[in-house]
Amino acid sequence: MSVTISSIIFFEKLENALNMGMPFTAYKLPGSSEVRAFFQRNKALNYTDNYNLSGFVFAPFDNVKPTIVFPLEDSDVYTTQFIEDKLSVIVPNKDFSHQTEETKFAYINLVKNAIDFLKTTKNLKVVLSRKELFAVDDFELLATFKKLLSTYKNAMVYVWFHPKVGLWLGATPEALLKVNNDKFSTMSLAGTQVYKDNKNVVWQDKEVQEQQFVTDFILAQIEVDVTVSKPYTIKAGNILHICTDISGQITAKLSLDGLLKNLHPTPAVCGLPQKRAKAFILDIENYDRTFYTGFFGELNINNRSNLFVNLRCMQVLKTGIEIYVGGGITIDSNPEKEWEETVVKSKVMLKVLN
Repeated sequence: MSVTISSIIFFEKLENALNMGMPFTAYKLPGSSEVRAFFQRNKALNYTDNYNLSGFVFAPFDNVKPTIVFPLEDSDVYTTQFIEDKLSVIVPNKDFSHQTEETKFAYINLVKNAIDFLKTTKNLKVVLSRKELFAVDDFELLATFKKLLSTYKNAMVYVWFHPKVGLWLGATPEALLKVNNDKFSTMSLAGTQVYKDNKNVVWQDKEVQEQQFVTDFILAQIEVDVTVSKPYTIKAGNILHICTDISGQITAKLSLDGLLKNLHPTPAVCGLPQKRAKAFILDIENYDRTFYTGFFGELNINNRSNLFVNLRCMQVLKTGIEIYVGGGITIDSNPEKEWEETVVKSKVMLKVLN
């Protein structure tokens, strides 16, 4: 299915595809050193709504909108082993730490409105987000992508481009769904702390409760016998989260298509109850998330699917780089701390922009 080529040729193909305006994606699965790329042979914008075909999918947050796919049959697929070079090394030479008071004030007010919404409706949780534009001179795709690959080895690192949609990059810690033949696994991920050289952290009740909401939702949506791990702490860049692993078996009652439609968007990116939380988000956030908090990845490749939630990501525009960040809000949330959490999360992407 795929052709193995040298790292030099691989990255040249990425640059050439971008310069020619041809759709492509390149990515590295967590813990792997192999980078794979799909190069679509035409500029068609293809969609899927049943997830039965093979290819690479890129889905938006709003699950009533269509999912983009690079069909395997219309793509050339290449792999290479990533070898760090001088473009992979982060040498900070620009301070992106500023966050405007106007942006801060707007987000804190958003959180306050969300807390009022939760108290009024008895919703358990809602996930809010924001984006911020950063001016970047002479953005270099290959250098930035290589820095992501070197820095976030345990994340799903990707670059994705379509001339009719845009250019996205990211490094996400959250798997939405993995399928191997008739076995599936997913994860419940929530709660955030800054990593301080110690993964044996103490989680607050608010964070533990928030993560349990996600776990309970997933189990209710799956409605089949599954194996559930105990919650544990995982590290994603400079951030820690609470995670629970959930696994089971694909059946006639529970297909891949059914799993995706039941799980997305999860409470980790939307809230609970799902429909009411999503309606609130679409009404109050005042911007379109598009593919932030959507999902993406390999679909039905050699009887395997590897799909991830699109967190810790950026969109490359002519005017600069838009960074997307967010967090889960409960009635116990502190608006100032929620703001600070988004600032910490923004550094995942900002640190590779030199």
